[in-house]
Amino acid sequence: MKRALRQFTGRRPPVLIDPELLAGPGLLDELNGLRARVPHLTGSLVATTDGLVVAHDTRGLEPSGVAALTAAALGVGARLAEATGQGEFRELLTRGELGYTATYAAGSYVVLTLLAGPDANIGRLHLEARRAGRRIAELSDAVLARQDRD
Repeated sequence: MKRALRQFTGRRPPVLIDPELLAGPGLLDELNGLRARVPHLTGSLVATTDGLVVAHDTRGLEPSGVAALTAAALGVGARLAEATGQGEFRELLTRGELGYTATYAAGSYVVLTLLAGPDANIGRLHLEARRAGRRIAELSDAVLARQDRD
């Protein structure tokens, strides 16, 4: 995870990613598994750091809008962590009156965003999201490594 989101800190140039190359059954399996393991989870999506949807399990929301807002929040969160000396971005949690939105670094170029109701167990959410984020990072980084070789 040390390489996570380095393009926000200027240590690595951004790379254009085709979200369709990353989308696949493995990512959807991870998102479906999260819904099964985390009570009160209402939606999830994987997006590129520049706001393009890769995979989603959302109902009643426009995933592309959520991905774009995630990219904006991610930029602010990464800069805030760096400016305050907290190191590289790992995760961002927003609590609203009706629930939570959490974003996690998932490799170098994608993020995992989860939506949960107000009764969600945040410790469980973090635990499962961090595990899923590592698996999503492995999947996405493997696809990107193949892309680089081609």
